[in-house]
Amino acid sequence: MEPITVIEGTALPVDRSDVDTDQIIPSEYLKRIERTGFGPFLFGEWREDPDFIINDPRYAGASVLIAGANFGCGSSREHAPWAIEDAGFRVVIAPSFADIFRNNCTKVGVLPVELSAESVRALMDAALDDPQTRIVVDLPNRRVTAPGLDESFPIDDYTAWRLVEGLDDIGLTLRQEEKITAYEATREAWLPTA
Repeated sequence: MEPITVIEGTALPVDRSDVDTDQIIPSEYLKRIERTGFGPFLFGEWREDPDFIINDPRYAGASVLIAGANFGCGSSREHAPWAIEDAGFRVVIAPSFADIFRNNCTKVGVLPVELSAESVRALMDAALDDPQTRIVVDLPNRRVTAPGLDESFPIDDYTAWRLVEGLDDIGLTLRQEEKITAYEATREAWLPTA
């Protein structure tokens, strides 16, 4: 997992609320067994509309996704944050997130940032007016800044630490590699290995 400290970039404004995980990554794309390769299918059904914003070349390369309230609702599909991350987004900003989706994001290195509805609307309008609007998300200081906006966001200390250090669940376990190796060296050979 790539560490997150300060993310600065342009944004893709998806001006919709209650976007569920099936809309983020439709089920027909869930046949893969890898965690990668889902980015091209992000918002798969909506992409079929040539006027859907992700098809607008002015938003190519955006690293921040801005969306309406209750983003990531629906199923607990881990593929949704995988698709977001694989499409190049490091941060999702919305007024609220589904709890499981928020948690799944933090496990793959996508920072979910909750801001007030008014602030999200201001960021969305700025990105719609000028696709080159720069947004800075500073995780260590827990701040989002953009033209006309400077606001703090909540995140618990443990999750912030994991994201800054770039530690997913495997990375956390590997921090104990010396202890694991020492234990395995003294373990009785006749015991099961798996």
